[in-house]
Amino acid sequence: MTIADQLAARSAADPHSFLGAHPFDGGVVVRAFRPSARAVRVVAKGKPRTELEPIHPAGVFEGVLSGAELPLDYELEVDYGDDGTYTIGDPYRFLPTLGEIDLHLAGEGRHEELYGKLGAHVIEHQGVLGTAFGVWAPSARSVSVVGDFNNWDGRLHPMRALGSSGIWELFLPGVGPGACYKFEILTQGDEFRLKADPLAFATELPPKTASVVFAPAHEWADAGWMASRGPRVALEAPISIYEVHLGSWQREEDGRFLNYRDIAQRLATHCQNMGFTHVELMPIAEHPFYGSWGYQITGYFAPSSFWCSRSTNSRSSSGVP
Repeated sequence: MTIADQLAARSAADPHSFLGAHPFDGGVVVRAFRPSARAVRVVAKGKPRTELEPIHPAGVFEGVLSGAELPLDYELEVDYGDDGTYTIGDPYRFLPTLGEIDLHLAGEGRHEELYGKLGAHVIEHQGVLGTAFGVWAPSARSVSVVGDFNNWDGRLHPMRALGSSGIWELFLPGVGPGACYKFEILTQGDEFRLKADPLAFATELPPKTASVVFAPAHEWADAGWMASRGPRVALEAPISIYEVHLGSWQREEDGRFLNYRDIAQRLATHCQNMGFTHVELMPIAEHPFYGSWGYQITGYFAPSSFWCSRSTNSRSSSGVP
């Protein structure tokens, strides 16, 4: 089976070896996989538009830019006929966003900041702003990124397997914060399964289940507290912990849930008045079923989105704390 056939079957593990720009006798050959496209053209800086020719009925296109050299800075102009023409960045012209050290440490289980490499990260890569996606799926035959940016079509953005690490990676130019996504995984049993990102920084509110691209930008303002904490001998200091579940501690008079900011001042005042020294919050990490009180975590790196903004409707206590 050729790589073009693998792309059509959504089983390609190394799409970058075929798609994108590659050296060719006297120039550069560009290949693109755009199912349902009527025509695809390459728009490269300093070069005339180059029409790509269809070479596979599933939607694989190919064309040669004579005299061009790598690295080639270009975009794809994709014509869908009555559905419009779109100019898009080509994910398959970019180098991997994970290096050899990352793969080595991940393979040994010693990567202490793996959350900063896997998941979805808004970055500038090779001078282009987009989102780097990464997921560890060692038993997968293939993995694709799907989301609202590609109409949840698993054919469009297959990821590449990075050697024997079990990690799959893809940089999508133009995708930014707020985009919903999942990983479409082809299993060894030839089944396609949609999976939320276990290292996502944000998720949709239930009952929706997609992960959300998020760019953390919090600036800490606790320098004074951190400085005062140092001289203390924690083991000799008194401690009294107040355990609180955010969904059931307090609500608005009309039954609406409070958000984090609403809770903060009320809770701090209450704990001070009661003589507590510490607060244990339940839950913090994301979980899809709020009747679990946060014990069934699915997103360890995503703060629970339920209390990020006040619920617009009163929720029944049945099934929801």
